[in-house]
This record gives sequence, C-alpha cells and structure tokens, in this order.
Amino acid sequence: MVIDTIFKALADPTRLRTMRLLSAMELAVGELAQVLGQSQPRVSRHVGILCDAGLAERRREGSWVFLRAASGSGTAAPILDALDQLLATAERESPDFAGICADDRRKLAAIRKARETNAEEYFARHAGEWDDLRALHTPDVQVEEHLARALSEAPLGHVLDIGTGTGRMAELFAGDADRIVALDKNLEMLRVARAKLQHLPTAQIELVQGDFSDLPFADAIFDTVLLHQVLHFAQDPAVPLGEAARVLRGGGRIAVIDFAAHDHEELRDRHQHARLGFSEVQMRELLLASGFEPGTTIALAGGELVVNIWIAARMPVATPSNAAKISVTKAVKETIS
Repeated sequence: MVIDTIFKALADPTRLRTMRLLSAMELAVGELAQVLGQSQPRVSRHVGILCDAGLAERRREGSWVFLRAASGSGTAAPILDALDQLLATAERESPDFAGICADDRRKLAAIRKARETNAEEYFARHAGEWDDLRALHTPDVQVEEHLARALSEAPLGHVLDIGTGTGRMAELFAGDADRIVALDKNLEMLRVARAKLQHLPTAQIELVQGDFSDLPFADAIFDTVLLHQVLHFAQDPAVPLGEAARVLRGGGRIAVIDFAAHDHEELRDRHQHARLGFSEVQMRELLLASGFEPGTTIALAGGELVVNIWIAARMPVATPSNAAKISVTKAVKETIS
C-alpha cells in the first residue's frame, strides 16, 4: 500500500462516508448509492478509487457488485486498522461529520430492514417444502448441538461453510471461529444469508458466490470446512470433497452433515437430491480417496431419515522431497527383501 495514494483516495467527503459505512457492513454498490444519495455511476467511480488504493474490495454476484472494507494482512493490516480508528475519532470529534454519519446510518438501517423483508418473503415462498423435509429427520437443534460438541475438541480457526444456504452454520460458529467464509452458488440464498449475518463484524464474516465443484480459493488456507446438508446435491461427491481437501491445511478438519443412505425417491424430484444419502462404507471410501482420515461417525436417528455427522482430518500432503524419500525408502526395502 502506498501512503500518498491512500490519503489522496480519502481526500473526498463521499469516500470518507463510504469507508465509514463499510466499517459497519458489506454493501452492494446500488445500496451504497441509495445511502449516499448519489447516482450509481458516480458512486462506482468513487468505489474504483478506494479499491485502487487498497482500501476496499469488490466482488461480483450475478449482476450485483458488493463492496467491503479491505481485509488487510501483513504490513497492510496496521495501516487499515489505524485508518478505521482515525475515522471513528473524526466522527467523535467533528459534530458535522458525526451528523452526516448518523444520517447515513439511519438510511443503512432501512437497507438492513429491506434485506430482512426479502429474506422473510423467500422463506414464506418455500416454507412448506422445507417443513416437509424437516419432518422426516432429526430436529435441527439436536444436530447442531452434536456438531458443536464434535468440533469443540480443537480450535476452528479459519472456517469455510460450503453451501451456506440461510447462513445458519456460519451464524452458529461465528463466535468460536477466527473468521468464516460462507459460500453458496444460489444468489437468492446468499441474500438470505446476508440478511441473517449482517449483524456480524465485516472482518469476521465474508459471503462469496461460488460452486462447490470449483472453489474460488487458494490451496491450504482454511482450518475447518463444513458441508452441511450439501453433499447429496452433488452428482459426483468426490469432486466437492476433493476441492474441500485442496483448500484445507494439513491436519485441518472437515465436517460432513448429511443423510444416511435411504430410499426416499421423492426427494430427487421435490428437492433435487442427486444422492439418496450415503452409507458408512461409501462415505469412508470417499473421504479416504479425497485425502482425509475419517473419524468416528455420529448417527442421529429421530425420524424416517437418519442424519449422520462425519468428522475427518486432512492428511498431510507429501511434498516432492518427502515423496522422493518415501520412494527411495520403498526401493531400499524391496532390494533388501
């Protein structure tokens, strides 16, 4: 980050207001324009300046572009923290700036309310389908209690919630994780999750659109991966499990929460399930093939469908040097024998 570029980027009232708003929550550019009372093209120009200076980050979700305060690391982190504190101090000490920020927050409250209303409408449209499915299996609260207990044996660290849906898993573990990335392919579900999670600090939670068969993340950056009622949508479960293994650090954990094998064929048509659950043998083979060491399975009966919790650890990835050593050792042993 170049200091003079940062201060030039902040030398505008609109951009100061924008940074103050982004310290509260992630916003679509259209939502930001609504709060600022400016045209979207004008706001987009301001956004471009902030992003070029490394102060904000953009992410596209369909036709929407979302903006969040930059999540700095390394040498950038102290600078971004200091800027956030500087703006907070300016709001406390400057009555004019405080008044502007207070007015912006009132408009921000309307944005929050609109998100919640849209989420409620979505739930109302699909409530019957979900209630029918829930009636077939163990109550969600029991599943969550067992999952939380199973994962409490080690720190969660940096968590990836694949197929976040309504954001319930991210909400459940937000207090125990260092940071959570909640991913979903469905844009409407992401907006539901955003409404549910908008009370959390933006530095703690990030929502990302993406496909579980091609995760948009670098290798080995997460400590925990959650696949809650997601894997049965996969035509080839080995693909999302392989992607989960790729983004997990060695020794990291995966939690797969899904149905045990069943014969409810109607779920294929009514809920688009590609798989009718998983047998114990099948899941163990899938996990091993993907580079995981399976642990104990927790089976939760309580309805026509049994919910299983599979916890597994990411096995260390052999580096080229280690692989060479293993190959040499094996060759020596074969020669001796």
